[in-house]
Amino acid sequence: MKEKILEKASDMFLTLGFKSVTMDDIAHDMAISKKTIYSHFNNKTSLVAECTQNIFHEIAQGIDHICSLSKNPIEELYEIKRFAMEHLKGEKSSPQYQLQKYYPKIHEDIRKKQFKMMQDCVVDNVKRGMAQGIYRENLNVPFISRIYFAGVNSIKDQKLFPLTHFPSHGLMDDYLEYHLRGIITPKGRKILNNLINSNQE
Repeated sequence: MKEKILEKASDMFLTLGFKSVTMDDIAHDMAISKKTIYSHFNNKTSLVAECTQNIFHEIAQGIDHICSLSKNPIEELYEIKRFAMEHLKGEKSSPQYQLQKYYPKIHEDIRKKQFKMMQDCVVDNVKRGMAQGIYRENLNVPFISRIYFAGVNSIKDQKLFPLTHFPSHGLMDDYLEYHLRGIITPKGRKILNNLINSNQE
């Protein structure tokens, strides 16, 4: 039952937001009593903490799998973006914003884990792109990996990028293209342009 509660709560938190969903909502949706939920989780904060850990691990496993496929680095970044957006339901309810505002300790913990995971992934991606001649050979790899992480998190700030003007899916596409155009070679530009054109068809 605990796994079912985690699965349902995670789905509702991502769809509606961590603050918006109450324990009553989860109990009602699952047709169980709140007492059943509290027999597995002390309070909503502990439920949110376990849900965010679960979501993180699922995404991390998916990204590890994509990285193991040995795609070219540009395609790999687009595949990771697609997978993450699907898994996070496009972040329509801005769950990250609600998590940061109402559960700052949980948010900070998950952010540290995201940084470590993205560092490993992006550093490897950049080094392979340089070796294949699709990224510029004079890149400062630690800088590129950190500025990429900073940008991915900054575009989730709804004060800077309100959803009414910057829908999350299009915003991530724009950011990924912005990132890549700053580091690719002419050879990489052909791959990127082909990918963008094929995604628009």
